[in-house]
Amino acid sequence: MPTSVCPMNLTPLPEFLSIDRAMEFIGDKQDVLSLLKTLHETLSDDLPRLQALLDTGDVLGANRILHQLKGFAPVFCADSLVAHVVQVEDMSKHAKAADLSAAYSLLAPKLEALRQEVLAHMAPQNQT
Repeated sequence: MPTSVCPMNLTPLPEFLSIDRAMEFIGDKQDVLSLLKTLHETLSDDLPRLQALLDTGDVLGANRILHQLKGFAPVFCADSLVAHVVQVEDMSKHAKAADLSAAYSLLAPKLEALRQEVLAHMAPQNQT
């Protein structure tokens, strides 16, 4: 499947990050950039920790992190990712560790892609 690109500079368009949505929620470009930095740090810290919790079968610990991820998703993420985060977080309230781990294995690559999209969006801002 071809990747969408910005016609001016051939930069791939984000699949999971929605700056327009963030601007609607937050309203100020500088505040969005500040929160993007926090989002990137959170994803960088929490994604490995979440995987480690799932690897040890700690569903309650995984639920805490998934709940936090569910909190930022509607602000920064495309609808498809929001729905997937909500689905897995809801599952973490009652699922067996193996089932939750399997569900998260489908979500994890999307969250990592989101982390990379956030980093790519912040990169030009850091050069000014």
